[in-house]
Amino acid sequence: MLFDVFNGDADGICALHQLRLAAPMDTTLVTGVKRDIALLKRVPAGTGDSLTVLDVAVEKNRTALDALLDQGVTVTWFDHHNPGELPDHPGFRAHIDTAADTCTSLIVDRHLAGRQRAWAVVAAFGDNLADSARLAAQPLNLDHDRLASLQALGECLNYNGYGETLEDLHYHPAELYRSLAGYTDPFAYLAESPVFQVLRRGYQEDMALAAAVGPREVHPGGALYLLPDAPWARRVSGVQANALANRHPDRAHALLTRSPQGHYVVSVRAPIAHRSGADTVCMQFETGGGRKAAAGINRLPEERLDDFARAFFAQYP
Repeated sequence: MLFDVFNGDADGICALHQLRLAAPMDTTLVTGVKRDIALLKRVPAGTGDSLTVLDVAVEKNRTALDALLDQGVTVTWFDHHNPGELPDHPGFRAHIDTAADTCTSLIVDRHLAGRQRAWAVVAAFGDNLADSARLAAQPLNLDHDRLASLQALGECLNYNGYGETLEDLHYHPAELYRSLAGYTDPFAYLAESPVFQVLRRGYQEDMALAAAVGPREVHPGGALYLLPDAPWARRVSGVQANALANRHPDRAHALLTRSPQGHYVVSVRAPIAHRSGADTVCMQFETGGGRKAAAGINRLPEERLDDFARAFFAQYP
């Protein structure tokens, strides 16, 4: 059997879309909300099976990965997060680049020698790598309006991935991937897909609600926001963090969204002017991780809110 395992955000979805446009295969899809990254434990693979894994960290899946490799499963991994120590196994092939200006779809784009470049541009915009997206788009010779359309698509695909549970999302990420699967041209998808219209409308409505929330604490180097326990806040946390980062490129941002279970879910964005330190902050806390430019904590206990604020502003004083 063949399995495609991917993050439910724009980068994971577009990375897989590029691969399957280049090499169509009938595979079993394994995915979830953006923060649901311990995905390999759900894969019922055995001897002779193959996995392609995209945009999730090796480190968060290492125990399940070792077990699958020991069973004779072949695993190919594309990612841009800190992987920890990689397995030394003949069945494991890694395409990993942790540079702050890349994403998984751009890594796949290199692997495919640019054959599905437009979708890599969509993903890079969705991952808030606007400079990298524009650089990758140069050979496509797109005018300003068409490039802005790809940015809007990337942001909407990314927006759909955020939520506490799948019920918070407009579309299950596997369903969203399938909505793309028939399109080689993202501009055709933009013109024809009712899915994009739903996401664009939801994005605009949720961002309007987020814009009304002011910061809890602001310093020259960073700003910290608390969002309420509401589906719109869970959906918008990551994209609002990206929007704030773009609006204030010299400042770091942390958005903490209250969970129905009482803890906080944290999104951190390093300053765009110097994309580093987000993972350093988040990895000080259990369930924290990510990359230099963008990271998060899945479960920050309420009693550790002040500890997080101190760590965040120590990193970005």
